[in-house]
Amino acid sequence: MEYRRLGRTDLQVSVICLGTMTWGQQNTEAEGHEQMDYALDQGVNFFDTAEMYSIPPRAETQGSTERIIGSWFKARGNRDKVILASKIVGRGTNDWMRDDKGPTRVNRAQIREAVDKSLKRLQTDYIDLYQIHFPERPMPWGSNPTRFSKAAFERPADETPIAEQLDAFSEIVKEGKIRHLGLSNESAWGTMSFVRDAETRGGPRVQSIQNAYNLLNRTFETALAEIAVREDVGLLAYSPLAQGFLTGKYLDGAKPAGARTTLFDRGQRYQSAGAEEAIKRYIALAREAGLDPAQMALAFVNARSFVTTNIIGATSMAQLKTDIASIEIRLSPELEAQIDAIHQLVGNPCP
Repeated sequence: MEYRRLGRTDLQVSVICLGTMTWGQQNTEAEGHEQMDYALDQGVNFFDTAEMYSIPPRAETQGSTERIIGSWFKARGNRDKVILASKIVGRGTNDWMRDDKGPTRVNRAQIREAVDKSLKRLQTDYIDLYQIHFPERPMPWGSNPTRFSKAAFERPADETPIAEQLDAFSEIVKEGKIRHLGLSNESAWGTMSFVRDAETRGGPRVQSIQNAYNLLNRTFETALAEIAVREDVGLLAYSPLAQGFLTGKYLDGAKPAGARTTLFDRGQRYQSAGAEEAIKRYIALAREAGLDPAQMALAFVNARSFVTTNIIGATSMAQLKTDIASIEIRLSPELEAQIDAIHQLVGNPCP
């Protein structure tokens, strides 16, 4: 396993991060424990979860993933072996996340409530990296939008300024409940605003940004990648296989039994115009190179200099083993040039 520094912290995290959002719906507690056992044995020391998980979000399963991680910590007694990341939800309308049954916001009261509940479910007294799952302000759908949306310019009356968010997180850091702060589904403007306010006013500096990044959407490269490198706010890349679409299992309308999009019909993000043609091109290239399409897609993400970690998710042990083994794959300059040539033709078809 390879390790990289998380932002400007003293933490060295594995390039492969274990994503957990299926535990509690697609995966049982026992299966979640098995995945964590195997990942840790392979050198994966970084796990990512969220108060919202499991996915799709439902009142009856909210928090189930954190509870599964917590029961594993209790059973194994190995909290010190894992660098743990979780998240608070951003602006939303779900009325079952908070005790007051109101909409979700990133304000002082909700930050404190969310952190305390996560700690209880996780059976730990600290979270290494606590992330804002999606912004407090309105944002376009998808973390790296491929086109303009007026939502990014809306300013609702109840928006919590970034400075106030940082003040609230600073209190939680001082109490030792979280060690570091991160962002997720954030824009270049939002990321730099957090960096600027932390440097000028004080408060925890953001150490990472968790956004979607894969062969079907490389828009992170156009603005955020420079921030990641120059400001040490590295990318925690999620959906590196585009919710499994880059494996080819959904091609030509296929709906494999037990697959995520088959079960929940939530794959529209990767079913936009031009997506299937792009997927076919990348899969053909992988096979021509003698590579598993999933491992080629993951190896591409692993190799980016602005990526701190690549968040994989699996519903079977076979998938997990294949994904973790991608760390052993090295793409030749010639193959990377061929990937770039396809990208030049197909662009970023998915938000």
